[in-house]
Amino acid sequence: MELLPYYRLLAKQFPNIDEVSKEIINLSAILNLPKGTEHFLTDIHGEYEAFTHVVRNASGTVKRKIHETFSDQMTPSDKERLASLIYYPREKLIFLKKQGIVDEKWYQETIYQQILVLRKAAYKYSRSKVRKALPKSFNYVIEELVQEQEDLESKKRYYSEIIKTIIRTDRADDFIMALSDVIRRLVVDRLHIVGDIFDRGPGAHLILDDLMAHHDVDIQWGNHDILWMGAAAGSEACIANVVRISLRYGNLETIQDGYGINLMPLSQFANEIYKDDPVEFFQPILKGKHNFKDKDIQLMAKMEKAIAIIQFKLEGQIIKRQPGFKMEDRLFLDKLSEDRSQVTIEDKKHPMKDDFFPTLCSDNPYELTEEEREVMDNLLISFKNSEKLQQHAEFLYTKGSIYLIFNSNLLYHACVPFDEDGEFASFSIAGKSYSGKSLCDYFDSQLREAYFNKHEDSNHFDKDLTWYAWCGALSPLFGKDRMTTFERYFVEDKKTHRETYNHYFKIRDQLDTCEKILDEFGLSLEKGRIICGHVPVKTKKGENPVKGHGKMFVIDGGFSKAYQSVTGIAGYTLIFNSQGVILVSHEPFETHEASIREDADMLPKEVYVKEEARRLLVADTDVGMEIKANIEILNNLLDAYRKGTIKQI
Repeated sequence: MELLPYYRLLAKQFPNIDEVSKEIINLSAILNLPKGTEHFLTDIHGEYEAFTHVVRNASGTVKRKIHETFSDQMTPSDKERLASLIYYPREKLIFLKKQGIVDEKWYQETIYQQILVLRKAAYKYSRSKVRKALPKSFNYVIEELVQEQEDLESKKRYYSEIIKTIIRTDRADDFIMALSDVIRRLVVDRLHIVGDIFDRGPGAHLILDDLMAHHDVDIQWGNHDILWMGAAAGSEACIANVVRISLRYGNLETIQDGYGINLMPLSQFANEIYKDDPVEFFQPILKGKHNFKDKDIQLMAKMEKAIAIIQFKLEGQIIKRQPGFKMEDRLFLDKLSEDRSQVTIEDKKHPMKDDFFPTLCSDNPYELTEEEREVMDNLLISFKNSEKLQQHAEFLYTKGSIYLIFNSNLLYHACVPFDEDGEFASFSIAGKSYSGKSLCDYFDSQLREAYFNKHEDSNHFDKDLTWYAWCGALSPLFGKDRMTTFERYFVEDKKTHRETYNHYFKIRDQLDTCEKILDEFGLSLEKGRIICGHVPVKTKKGENPVKGHGKMFVIDGGFSKAYQSVTGIAGYTLIFNSQGVILVSHEPFETHEASIREDADMLPKEVYVKEEARRLLVADTDVGMEIKANIEILNNLLDAYRKGTIKQI
């Protein structure tokens, strides 16, 4: 009786027995459809072309659908050409027309081939779900063609005439593009981005534009993501790090072209303060071809040094302000000798490679000069007022989280920190301790607070914690004891450069470690899996991305070009469909032009396949659990109608 008001409200949507019964029948039928395909990517690091290609080819899923549809009926080269058309329909059509290949017969054959592939992609969905995926301009026509009954001669003529009319009315190109979009949408039901969209490559802003347009996506934050999110929230330390890293790798497309961040005040300041400084240890790391002139590179180096010194000052202020972070060993500016020629690190004096620090004050080395303060004020305004950055940050907070539990998989970017005794490491702050799942939950809630209360300037802690999430020893997004940026710039002794991984990375290969994590997050030890990234898998040295007897998949294999010399491949991605789990590795991607002109692909190679004992249905998924709960509620409403407790309309 106490739920009666709720059921009366529900009755407005389902006003009688017929409507309730129809919905129960519909939901029960959906439970028996095959589970949708999930696609997992991580550590994209701004490599837009490789990202968009892997999303378009769905890590080989599109080609699998083509092969399942045509088997030996098409030559391998024809299959490659069809796949390329589905990946890049507009560009491929332009190219094929220039080759003189496109005529009425080609249109007829190609549209029919696409319809057959679309049927194969759509079979696991309800007609209603397929209908929602169709473009408005062609929804009726595509739905008719997908439901074709080829054994009926009259229907065959009907469908053939539809295709001929599309060609005759000069809509064939638009129709092919629409079919390609629908195929790509249906081959993957949900996309998971397991962290680190930003930094290294030049196209993070383009990747986020694509993700915002995706039909179903979630994101687990990486430390590079939270750095940009913290910058958007107004953390000055995060802003300084973002600018420094962008200059370090010559990645100005994202920060300037993508987000319109004004670096002119920093440029003017650096050029004035460091005009006679050779800045030899701040030369940007530029990979491959670039358009920078020597004078531009030198200016970038001066800007990098200027923002690096500002960064160390701002970080020092946080460390002093937040003793609970226990990062006093990261304070170096007050450990410099009077003449700046030496620095004391862990009670040992080391020569400084660079001793020119015109903005350091011996009495208060962590205080910004007036000029540095002006630079940061301008950057702060620029980051806070970047409409595109704020849109992307809000999207990351809305669609993202520290971790996600979905369909018996635990997704997180880096780690769940452990101590050397093999127990979950404890992070103590403000009189409370957090470890394991509670640590991840704590960071998740506090990081959200930092952004959504970003206009409350008095609240330093949440913004400071955002910076800690980037580089703190017990951050679940970082996973190392320290970030040795200062030492790498200024100290020759490579022993000081060491960043020791959390104990988690030493024991994550073990089955009991994986089971301990799964149990901590409430997952089944039998069905549960962990999917993560962060640390590139050194494939060419024999490292296996599959850990803990198949309980953990580390799918960072070198998506970023910067890591491919270490990993030997261009990344791992994971597919989880109704038949099982497929882990694939990728060869380095050339360009999308190569795919269009030569049918080249970022060739996925299956390196691990785990088949399910039986085909998984929607009933076996988290969505299935929600549907079952809804069916139970509807059955209660049906019972109330039959008993007369609630009147039908």
